[in-house]
Amino acid sequence: MAVSANRLELLQIADAVAREKSIDRMIVIEAMQEAIRKAARSRYGAETEVKAEINPKTGELRLWRLLEVVETVEETSRQISLPDAKAKNSEAKLGDYVTEPLPPIEFGRIAAQSAKQVIVQKVRDAERERTYDDYASRIGEIVNGSVKRVEYGNVIVDLGRGEAIIRRDELIPREQFRYGDRVRAYIYDVRREQRGPQIFLSRTHPQFMAKLFMQEVPEIYDGVIHIRSIARDPGSRAKIAVSSNDSSIDPVGACVGMRGSRVQAVVGELQGEKIDIIPYTDNLAELVVSALQPADVAKVVLDEQAEKIEVVVPDEQLSLAIGRRGQNVRLASQLIGWDIDILTEQEESERRQKEFAERSSLFMDALDVDEMVAQLLASEGFSSIEELAYVDLAEISSIQGFDEETASEIQNRAVEFLNAREAEFDAERSELGVSDELYDIPGLGAAMLVALGKDGIKSLDDFAGCAADDLVGWVERKDGDVKRFEGLFSPFPVSRQEAEDMIMTARVKAGWVTEEELAGDKAEGQEEHKAEA
Repeated sequence: MAVSANRLELLQIADAVAREKSIDRMIVIEAMQEAIRKAARSRYGAETEVKAEINPKTGELRLWRLLEVVETVEETSRQISLPDAKAKNSEAKLGDYVTEPLPPIEFGRIAAQSAKQVIVQKVRDAERERTYDDYASRIGEIVNGSVKRVEYGNVIVDLGRGEAIIRRDELIPREQFRYGDRVRAYIYDVRREQRGPQIFLSRTHPQFMAKLFMQEVPEIYDGVIHIRSIARDPGSRAKIAVSSNDSSIDPVGACVGMRGSRVQAVVGELQGEKIDIIPYTDNLAELVVSALQPADVAKVVLDEQAEKIEVVVPDEQLSLAIGRRGQNVRLASQLIGWDIDILTEQEESERRQKEFAERSSLFMDALDVDEMVAQLLASEGFSSIEELAYVDLAEISSIQGFDEETASEIQNRAVEFLNAREAEFDAERSELGVSDELYDIPGLGAAMLVALGKDGIKSLDDFAGCAADDLVGWVERKDGDVKRFEGLFSPFPVSRQEAEDMIMTARVKAGWVTEEELAGDKAEGQEEHKAEA
């Protein structure tokens, strides 16, 4: 009866621990087996390979010694010869293991303590793995918890089945929590770390606001209304762009709710953060006008290549458009994803006058014409010598006061100027040692080759190894700040797509890829794009 009770006790302990820690019962039994195996090794000798097994139904404990089948026995405690192994098991062969039953052992105080440590560690590891699995799949959700403690401004939150942290920079400014306070936050990351899984929560993440709106606005939860973009200055102000699949439902009105009830619920959770709800549109100019509210916008100029928007506002609207400490324009820029420059009507007028004077001066010097002719060309919208050299002759002759002969002379002078400048750049290119092969790539001119040569890019292989960012630059956006990095071709009118085409042409010519492989990659990319659409 005593043996039976011990067996029953083992299973009861396994069941109790599994329930308390919310882990699988078999994990606890395996931990017990490992603990007993270690204790048995200390009893029979560390050189002995021991196997322990607890029957999960009856609780019966059995121990075996494992012996490896070898040709020549060197360690009798670990190895057994093939003839001896065949005597125990006729099917044994070299490399197999045979077992010998071992008598049960009595646990001394030290062995019991060691077994306990093994079980505790195994159970803790299983508990950590369960916590990680539970919360790794919940990244992107809002969770509720209670404040356990506050350490150096970081809030430790008890989630019931795990512990999470809201770092100081993920808390809304001026927000204070005390022990026992209820808190709602957004799970943005779960990581495995030495001390166990770390669950990171945020109350400043833009998606926290999105999830709050999803809870308050049934139309968002149902997918009728979509949140297209969010920009936040946590605790102060936010902008959110929404659109509707159903033309009969006003997305802004649905998010505001009756007498502002829905948006006020979100504002209350975010410590009074003011929220501008903006109707989303694919027309970027209209979206900018809405995003800069309450300021009035007089004019919008888009630069798609640089992903830059120039907005002109009346002089008295400048401070309203920029906002306190640049908040309004910064949030509008984050919402749209493009840089926004704000100009007053007076500043735009002064800039246009300056550009007009610069273009006039350029035409006077390059074409050897008087000021009146240069100003006429500038006022007609010509901004570069290249335009004059390659535009249809009729466009120049249609200018008031110009005839066909004058237009032809102006165009000839423009071509001569460009040829002379190209010759100068070509001479400099030769001095830099830039290969003639690069001229075979469509779009590359002598001035561009000089820029490449100055950066050490001199051969076809050098150019083939470039990335589009190296040529046209790139933009980094972090915490609302926009940092622009210039590329080698930034002074030239080259788009990112044109730069990529040049690089791929160079790779084909250098033998890195074939035309067929390139065509296959393009077709695959188009299929993926269609699938995403």
